[in-house]
Order: sequence, then structure tokens, then C-alpha cells
Amino acid sequence: MDTVPSPQQQAAGRPAAGAPPEPPQQFLRLSLGRDAYAVRIDSVREILEVAQLTPLPLMPDFVRGVMNLRGAVVPVIDLAARLGLPATVLARRSCVVMVDVRPAPDEPAHTLGVLVDAVYEVFSAGAAEQEPPPRLGTRIDPAFIRSMVRLRGLPTPELQLATVLDPAVLAELIAAHQPAPLH
Repeated sequence: MDTVPSPQQQAAGRPAAGAPPEPPQQFLRLSLGRDAYAVRIDSVREILEVAQLTPLPLMPDFVRGVMNLRGAVVPVIDLAARLGLPATVLARRSCVVMVDVRPAPDEPAHTLGVLVDAVYEVFSAGAAEQEPPPRLGTRIDPAFIRSMVRLRGLPTPELQLATVLDPAVLAELIAAHQPAPLH
């Protein structure tokens, strides 16, 4: 007889009783300002030192410019600024995390660089350490949070990169941007 998961099990992403347990998911913990965030490691291609960024004129603050990645021009998004937080100030630990974003399963992946203050570690978390995001009380838009992942008992927001870096949404934000007039 098949067991139907309870609403609590469905909300927590836990399998029904008798179902094989899901393997732990791996995450990359990074910082934006003083806050820690997590992203799924399967979307991360590589982590790079901040290299020469070529600024693009008339862009919103979250577009830091473009960089050359082995002959390909890749846009670099300031992840903190995109989330509505203060822009990243380049420092010794700042880095660019190259990510592949797939807005929908049937769409091709887009490679983007995201500028972050620091990268700390890769960690694993099972379904029991992942909780639905809160609707209130977050520093960023709850739509940008995929789950709350517990790392050493502390809840860490897992970013929903497909939403944060959706190419169509970024294109709309860039098109709607009105640069400040030159004095």
C-alpha cells in the first residue's frame, strides 16, 4: 500500500514513511555583508578571485560589469545589491562565484558571475535540516529564499538563484533603469 505524505512532510520536503530517504544536498555558504547565505552547489561552476571587471555604462547598481572567462564575456552581478542589500565593497576575501542559472527545466542554463563578500565552505544538509522559508522577518524578499538550511543549528537562508538571477527579470530591470543625470 502506498503511503501518502502528510502536509507537514510535504512542506518540509521529507519523504513519506517507507520511502527511501533523500540523499543530503550540498550547499556553498557565502556572505553578503555580515549575513550568511547558502546556494546549492550543483549550480556553482567555479569560484574566482575578483579579476578585472569592465564596467558597463548606464547600468543599475547590481550590474558590476563583465569579465573575461576563458574567452567568453560573462556578466557579473553584485548579489547583495540585487537582493536590495548594500552593494559589495571589494575587499581581500571578495570573490566571483560563477553560477549556471536555469529559469525553467526545459530552458538552457545561463552562466553569470555573482560578486560576494566571501565564500566559506561546502556543507551537506538532509531534508530534516531544510525548512520552508518564513513569510515575514527576512532581510530580503522571501521570494528569493528557497529554504532555510540549518548549519550547526543556525538557520541560513538558501537563495533561489533561478528567481534572483532570472535573465528575463534582469533584462526588465536593466531596461527600466533610469540613470542619474550627469551634472
